[in-house]
Amino acid sequence: MGENPLTRLEETDRDQASLSPMRRLGPGLITGAADDDPSGIGTYSQAGAQFGFDLLWALLLTYPLMTAIQLVSARIGRVTGKGLATNMRTHYPAWLLYAAVTLLVIANVINVAADLSAMGAAVGLLVHGPEQLYVVLLGGLAVVLQIFVPYDRYASLLKWTALALLAYVAVALVVPIRWSEVGRAIVLPRVSLRPDYMTTVTAVLGTTISPYLFFWQASQEVEEMRSASDQGPLRRWPTQAPAQLRRISFDTWVGMGVSNIIAFFIMLTAAATLHMHHLEVKTSADAARALEPVAGRFAYVLFALGIVGTGLLALPVLAGSAAYAAAGTFRWRNSLALRLSVAREFYAVIALSIIGGVVITFMHFDPVRALYWSAVINGVTAVPIMVIMMLMAGNRRVMGEFAVRGPLAWGGWLATLAMAISAGGIFLPG
Repeated sequence: MGENPLTRLEETDRDQASLSPMRRLGPGLITGAADDDPSGIGTYSQAGAQFGFDLLWALLLTYPLMTAIQLVSARIGRVTGKGLATNMRTHYPAWLLYAAVTLLVIANVINVAADLSAMGAAVGLLVHGPEQLYVVLLGGLAVVLQIFVPYDRYASLLKWTALALLAYVAVALVVPIRWSEVGRAIVLPRVSLRPDYMTTVTAVLGTTISPYLFFWQASQEVEEMRSASDQGPLRRWPTQAPAQLRRISFDTWVGMGVSNIIAFFIMLTAAATLHMHHLEVKTSADAARALEPVAGRFAYVLFALGIVGTGLLALPVLAGSAAYAAAGTFRWRNSLALRLSVAREFYAVIALSIIGGVVITFMHFDPVRALYWSAVINGVTAVPIMVIMMLMAGNRRVMGEFAVRGPLAWGGWLATLAMAISAGGIFLPG
């Protein structure tokens, strides 16, 4: 007599509920941790160095907004069993998808270049030697890991790589901080309408909410689903919904919390050291270099190591999100669990994204200008993608009975509005 499918699903639900907190973390944690990439570290360091504690409030604002929109992307992936690009191709005009994915890939390659440049400079700070060689080696390592390491091991490796972010908590613990001033700045922030202040707020928000994170988390939910033989899209397997939606919520709130807490500590460290000593920084490597004379060798080494560790986490997410988007657009087979011979086009986009980033670093670009243009493209791309995501998430034709309603819908639309204002702020003079 065959096994009752309902019994098996109930057992799966109980198994999900009994998982330890660490095992319930996955796509959300990796996505949140990858958001604190070397270019993001540079943005938060610049904000702290320029404005001290006055912008810490912004990271309290970004946490619920970032969580809401990432929850929406994760739900779309888990409910439909398809990535964002595939859903966009199915339900919206092709020209809109092509435009969004083209801008996404361009922004990601520029971001890869900025991250590799910062990582190479950080390795150079620690062991000296030719920075460009380190860029090539780090880029090659990222390509090899993503193409040749099996998905289950690769996902676990990314999860544990997130521990590199603790370096920034450790740095904050070894530098002198006036906590009373920190508290006042958070409770009673000194908000300014000066162009430089508003531009920096825009940069912080734009760094925190980025379109590549939407594509990555939705696709990782699909990967997680495919890796388990007893799981499927929630539209077809609705009895799995309670456990899976609880896991997604826990994973995303924790992951985005990690992202914003680490960003908070990076900005806090820069404010307590670089701002107090009137030191200007342009990149994350500049911030590490400037830390040594004011905070000591230990803080300097930890900060530099954190740049390398977060970069190794961010590069696969940047390249992978571009590959998932392109594969969904052109109907290629796509999964990190597939062999290279089966998903050649998918892996080719991953390799070319990182190789393209390496090539750009040989052009001796201005890292500040590269980050600026990456922010511009991300800002322009994020808003229409977020609008489309929210429309899909609330559409019963796409999501069935799991269409997003209530507080999550309000939070997603509020994040979209905030991002639209932020994107407009990019073009303000000054």
